[in-house]
Amino acid sequence: MEFRTTTLVLPDDYEGRVTATLIETHPDRPTEAAVLYLHGYSDYFFQTHFAARIVASGRSFYALDLRKYGRSKLPFQHPDYTRDMSEYYPEIDRAVDKMRADGKSDITLIGHSTGGLLAALYCADGPERRFIDRLILNSPFLEFNQRWIVRHLVIPPAAWLSRVFPYIHTGGALSDVYFRSIHRSERGEWDFDTEMKPSGSVPLYFAWLRAVRNGQKRIKKGLGLTIPVLVMYSGVSYHRRRWDEAALRSDTVLDVKQIARYALRLGDRVKRVSIDGGLHDLVLSRKEVRERVMDCMVAFMDDRPVRAEGEHATEKIVAL
Repeated sequence: MEFRTTTLVLPDDYEGRVTATLIETHPDRPTEAAVLYLHGYSDYFFQTHFAARIVASGRSFYALDLRKYGRSKLPFQHPDYTRDMSEYYPEIDRAVDKMRADGKSDITLIGHSTGGLLAALYCADGPERRFIDRLILNSPFLEFNQRWIVRHLVIPPAAWLSRVFPYIHTGGALSDVYFRSIHRSERGEWDFDTEMKPSGSVPLYFAWLRAVRNGQKRIKKGLGLTIPVLVMYSGVSYHRRRWDEAALRSDTVLDVKQIARYALRLGDRVKRVSIDGGLHDLVLSRKEVRERVMDCMVAFMDDRPVRAEGEHATEKIVAL
């Protein structure tokens, strides 16, 4: 399977030069259908098996490494940094323009975690949103997985501080449990670049907290999307910071109950699917689980009934 990589040179921002990276692969036969994938926080595109499944369904696959992430991070930039989620819109615009120039007239936007939050917001007010036909969210970051006191009494003042001190940050905020559940060196099966997707000890910028919080507040008020939306998430969350075997079949990053709750604020054509045994990135779950996840996604794009049947997947669908 061949992947083509293109560096997108974007307008300078407050740190100077900005680039994003577009990765693409195509089926042997021409197709008008395509997927655009957006990764999560402290992440980049490496899920080539997912791309292969999309291509096998007769669609082209495109993915972005967003600015200051993965292949796109420049040496002088603060990693994973943003002050507003709309800062990522230009690279999504460029990707959609490229897809349309390639003859793609049926486009599905797929976002994971923070990329899911971004994808939803883009479908609400992104400049090229009219060309997005449907939206799939893989464990979207719709609420902070923190206690009430942290969400309401710690994060808001931290977000405010970022207006005065733009690069103020904390370290060690992320547990390494998720990394241990997916990387081949630990208990997982994936061999990704740990420079581009670290084990968890990354700077957590308060400006990023503010950008995410503002985006989440918009969703809680209701986005009013009119396109079909599929929201998928694990059947259970794992809230401990210490390792346990349960981490191999849980979302160790987000609260799935909050995802299920706020998914209904996205629009009036939302389907929710809970996957038993799913990890935070559902397509990195163990083989039988991830295959069922990808089958659900393809069925949704084919406009077929979405089913998550079997021992390791429980269907919980709400269509509004």
